[in-house]
Amino acid sequence: MGPNGEQVGIVRIEDALRLAQEADLDLVEVAPQARPPVAKLMDFGKFKYESAQKARESRRNQQLTVIKEQKLRPKIDPHDYETKKGHVSRFLAAGNKVKVTIMFRGREQSRPELGFRLLQRLADDVSELGFVEASPKQDGRNMTMVLAPHKNAKAKSKATKESEKA
Repeated sequence: MGPNGEQVGIVRIEDALRLAQEADLDLVEVAPQARPPVAKLMDFGKFKYESAQKARESRRNQQLTVIKEQKLRPKIDPHDYETKKGHVSRFLAAGNKVKVTIMFRGREQSRPELGFRLLQRLADDVSELGFVEASPKQDGRNMTMVLAPHKNAKAKSKATKESEKA
């Protein structure tokens, strides 16, 4: 390609280098695998700078996923359950994923259905803020489930906070 982006066609390497020197640009090989190889006349320093800027911008727009953890026991008191549920809903409203772990001890291990029901109840209670990303599964003495916020949960929580301030 020429200095203004136009197609030049198949040119000998010496001619292409001469064209690049005359235009005070660099001859950059774009597609070395192609037959014949494709080269482009461009300011390589400017190209590198712009690609670095694009990469920096894309990193800025990336969202860091944070996984918060909440631990429960099968024989949890109703008030303690409400407190833990409040923490889970706060994490989901902030846009974080939540890993809910139920720890079994002693004879509790023989009743995993109690933990399963507790996790289902928690998922139903916070269903307006998030959904079950990984269903409950037993691993050793623990049963875990992962809740993820709905796609626009963060935007909704910001809008409700702003409306409360007004």
